[in-house]
Amino acid sequence: MKGTINSPQSRTMRRNIMAKGLDQFCRQMLLHNAPLKLQNDQPAMGRFYPTQCNQSEAGNGDLFVRFSGVGYAHTNVTKKLTFTMSGAVQYNQDFQIADEECDMYAYFRPRQVASSDFKINKIEQPTASFFSQLTPMGDDFGKQLVSGKLREGFTVIKDHEDHDEVAMGMVELGKKPQRAMAVGTDGRVSYENGRVEVHQNQRDFVGPIEVTENGRAIFLTAQVDGGVPVDVFVMNQRDANVALQQYLEIPQVQALATQPQWADVIPAQMPGFRRTIPVPAGLYYVIFDNSAAAGTVSPPNNPLDDRAALVDYAIQLGEAP
Repeated sequence: MKGTINSPQSRTMRRNIMAKGLDQFCRQMLLHNAPLKLQNDQPAMGRFYPTQCNQSEAGNGDLFVRFSGVGYAHTNVTKKLTFTMSGAVQYNQDFQIADEECDMYAYFRPRQVASSDFKINKIEQPTASFFSQLTPMGDDFGKQLVSGKLREGFTVIKDHEDHDEVAMGMVELGKKPQRAMAVGTDGRVSYENGRVEVHQNQRDFVGPIEVTENGRAIFLTAQVDGGVPVDVFVMNQRDANVALQQYLEIPQVQALATQPQWADVIPAQMPGFRRTIPVPAGLYYVIFDNSAAAGTVSPPNNPLDDRAALVDYAIQLGEAP
């Protein structure tokens, strides 16, 4: 059936098949963040978290999505910058079946992106905060950053073993997404596999990660470059949301309001850091911390020497041992 399904003449059929699962689009959008990068080959410099989503069908059958959310980014000028943003995307959705293993590649190509109401919330660097009041530079930068990510679209891959993977951009049929860490599947589902730069006195919140049933575990593989170790935490969504909201609203990093469910330290320059964290059903965040405000690591606090940590990580979900 691959040839028939992939045929250009079968586009209407493919659209009808996809329509049966598109009612889950907004739910899945709210269960993922968007790592923000200036270039695809660079580490993430921040994240965008959708908090509201509404979907409808456009007149031509495209998927039309309105969304809003919050996020943060780091630049040398502003240090931490937090923002809110709303917008709309019209997706030209389609799927194809790969030749080798019959994996399904669902493509969501943006036909039109309309971002609006990008607003800077907090800026850590006081001089940059004053400068942003005199020029729209900050808003223009933010619109470019988030809108650029939206224009890449995304690919959902369901492989022959029924594993799902979401990748930003268009992944060529039969190819695998670019991954920061080489990890096996072993029956596990990959939530995120990437690279992030966590600057001095900064945190990075990876989530929300949905664990659908008890008896499961979060499998974390990581490596840190940059000469500094980092703390890593796992927190349930309720406590992590408090910590994330605090991070978005207060320019300087603060102590965590509650203790994490699990904590460890990723040593600098040590390959092979792997941990299995059994958790009950629920929503969770993995948090990388490069500050002295939480955890056991106390990185040097020198305003003229930003000891950034480059973290490669893979987060998978699977059956607890």
